[in-house]
Amino acid sequence: QGRLNLLDRAPQDEGITDLCEKEGVGFISFSPLAQGLLTDRYLNGIPDDSRMMRDHFLKRDVLTPELLERLRHLNETLAEMALAWILHQKGVTSVLVGASSEEQLQKNLKCIAAEPFADGQIV
Repeated sequence: QGRLNLLDRAPQDEGITDLCEKEGVGFISFSPLAQGLLTDRYLNGIPDDSRMMRDHFLKRDVLTPELLERLRHLNETLAEMALAWILHQKGVTSVLVGASSEEQLQKNLKCIAAEPFADGQIV
């Protein structure tokens, strides 16, 4: 189990997911939506009730103008795409999502029907 998402690909860079696939061991990804960065939560500012506002685990300086622009560009399917990308990575067998509502869970489940990505890359 490790953090793997579109913004943090350390398990891939370190060869962990390749090793899992080779050895027949499943990799479980946590924080697949980068603590909400890969959703529409922060696209219009930092909500008062957010992790980023509390500045505990998710620091405000992570949300750079460049990242915000990239996220806004992908907004229509951002969370669905982020989860589908993880599920299509070599060695990944499961993704832990921390939905706080049934609506979030229903939205996240749409990733199951999403099209695969070419060679694990965003197309």
